[in-house]
Amino acid sequence: MRRWDYGASMNKEWKALGTRAVPRYTSYPTAPHFGPDVDAATVAGWLSDLQPQQPVSLYLHVPYCRTICHYCGCHTKASRRDGPLFAYAESLAREVDLVADSLPHKMPVSHVHWGGGTPSILPDEAFLSVVERLKARFSFLDDAEHAIELDPRTVCPPLVERLVKAGINRVSLGVQDFDRKVQDAIGRLQPIRVVRGAVELLRQAGITDINFDLMYGLPYQTAETIRETVSITTDMAPGRISVFGYAHVPWFKKNQQLITEDALPDTDMRFTLEEVTRSELMAAGYEPIGLDHFAHPSDPMAIAHKDGILKRNFQGYTTDNAEALIALGASAISKLPQGYAQNAPDIGGYMRSIEAGTLPIIKGKAFSHDDRLRGALIERIMTDFEADVSSLCAAYDTPIADLEDSFRQLDELHRLGLFCWEGSVLKVKPEARRFVRLVASCFDAYLHQGAARHSVAV
Repeated sequence: MRRWDYGASMNKEWKALGTRAVPRYTSYPTAPHFGPDVDAATVAGWLSDLQPQQPVSLYLHVPYCRTICHYCGCHTKASRRDGPLFAYAESLAREVDLVADSLPHKMPVSHVHWGGGTPSILPDEAFLSVVERLKARFSFLDDAEHAIELDPRTVCPPLVERLVKAGINRVSLGVQDFDRKVQDAIGRLQPIRVVRGAVELLRQAGITDINFDLMYGLPYQTAETIRETVSITTDMAPGRISVFGYAHVPWFKKNQQLITEDALPDTDMRFTLEEVTRSELMAAGYEPIGLDHFAHPSDPMAIAHKDGILKRNFQGYTTDNAEALIALGASAISKLPQGYAQNAPDIGGYMRSIEAGTLPIIKGKAFSHDDRLRGALIERIMTDFEADVSSLCAAYDTPIADLEDSFRQLDELHRLGLFCWEGSVLKVKPEARRFVRLVASCFDAYLHQGAARHSVAV
């Protein structure tokens, strides 16, 4: 397996690009540009217009953890008691009914994903009651993927038994880093034996589709420590590995103020950490998928990537091809053919809407024709590292001249050698793929509107 020598072609101009702040493009338009024009009535209409025979995917957000890690950027809160968890699960089950009542039919489901927070901390009875409600109101396809995010520290035989009973067939373990000093700094102590034990329990129970989440850019990480983390990870042989750059946004997530900024790697070290991680994973036989995912060549994600049908949504890269992603829970964001819709982010407001029998929508964004074209361009660049601009413009019946603003922004990146043109096909160069978000951002018509703050590009 070839190791890309990213550092060989790195120069000061490229390094400066890595400090620019741009969205992660798990959606377009991005969430800061959602507005109140999309409300509960709007979304009820959107749901009723879905095609009954077309499978949908479901996302359920559980915004609770037992403790909050210092690095966490998720919408979650700490709860040591089970009472709030039972109440929240009841609201989730009621929201399932509200959504199902708006649909034209008992819809088929191809994917279900539980995120958080730590969704597995829902008590057995509460978790299974929501699963039962889902299966009563939707038709799960025989080959449906049913996935959940897990904290390895919570994995035990009773939990695994519950996952099997619920039909979970894919899990994602939040590992982040195996170095003790790094774990101390981010408030997440989990010895190697704990993660290894979790993997063994899951595999023994027949749950063999396992993802690991790793992070670079954390305090006190070095090339040596992250190389060791990758070595331990590949020894456990998860099918997929996600490698995310830590986004330090203490103005947005107060818990991140617990991280000493002096301990964070500088720009040069972030580049090194990303380079070492990517190189070591590729040397271990993992295929790079998009910006930050890796998979075994036989994994469905690697196959989808080769076939050019990989997708990107709020869970990152995915094989989910459903036209509609229906999201449930506080702060959850749905993507429907007509646009995006976000639930109330505060748990109290979310639960009060459910209690009142109203979809808990607080804002969203209906797609314009221009949004659809630019969204398609951004998704293909983010997934394939290339996009046929002329063909996509033709598919959306849009003159290519309408993208003149994007071409002006692309000029600088083209001059710096981040991508090349092959006819009307924009191709990000292999050595510049870490900058793919910057290339995609040139097609973002909203980027410079408002005061939204984003994480650095690398």
